[in-house]
Amino acid sequence: MYDLIVLGGGPAGLTATVYALRKRLNVLLITRDLGGKTNYRLQLPFVEHHLVISGEETVSRFANEVGYLEFARVFTKADRVERLPGGYRVHTQDGKAHEARALIVATGALGRLLNVPGERDFMMRGLCYSAVSYAPLFVDRDTAVIGDTALALRSTAELARIARRVTLIAPTPGELDTPLGRRVLAAGNVEVLQGFQVERVLGDQYARTLALSRNGERREVHADAFFVELELVAQSDLVAQLVDRDERGRIRVDSRNRTSAPGIFAAGDVTDVFAEQVLIAIGEGAKAALAAYEYLLTA
Repeated sequence: MYDLIVLGGGPAGLTATVYALRKRLNVLLITRDLGGKTNYRLQLPFVEHHLVISGEETVSRFANEVGYLEFARVFTKADRVERLPGGYRVHTQDGKAHEARALIVATGALGRLLNVPGERDFMMRGLCYSAVSYAPLFVDRDTAVIGDTALALRSTAELARIARRVTLIAPTPGELDTPLGRRVLAAGNVEVLQGFQVERVLGDQYARTLALSRNGERREVHADAFFVELELVAQSDLVAQLVDRDERGRIRVDSRNRTSAPGIFAAGDVTDVFAEQVLIAIGEGAKAALAAYEYLLTA
């Protein structure tokens, strides 16, 4: 039985694994890749001219450290977790099972897709799913955000402080009639297109245009980048029967990354901690590993 199993090899999971190794824990990382969302970087013709501290370099170093330690990781996906006396058993897609005294869940969250023609052609080539991660790149640029929830409104508000112009495409009224929504509506450089649906993503090497429709009306929006902010889907079903989750499926954690289940910790975008940024996920992964280490000392 391992001391600790870490589920997910993104920024939080990689950091947790490295910290556990440094504490000389018998740890196993179960992941499909090393790096998670940092493997998918937004590409734009002007991005290379900017220097933004994102934490990706740190994640890359952690990935290299874990990459050559074959005893500490397996490349597969966890399918199911069950409780055992004194620990947990993790079943994986390759038909194997691994047991540990403690778990760190760092399986992340996925952005909801538009599911329209052209989306996959321009994914991360002008079309992105996290404005918070890339907003500093868009000083005096034209941007567009798709969504009508608090996530889309926060993204619009952040871009409006930096970009020359932001077009918010809100398919429904959503949360526009909230303090944040009213603040966005009042911003001088924000245009809100309410009731429009995205029909197609168009471009050349990069996404350049969104084709929209509303009750037969057609319209096109041109921008330097487009951000799909239709809410994040936490990848937490794996432990749904073991830990408390909020209404959006995010794992509830305390200030030490402990869940409601003894010996299960969580970090990164799968939790209810506001993150969506690599540097925050790195810190949360480190905290989870240290909390798990302390738990194992006394369990």
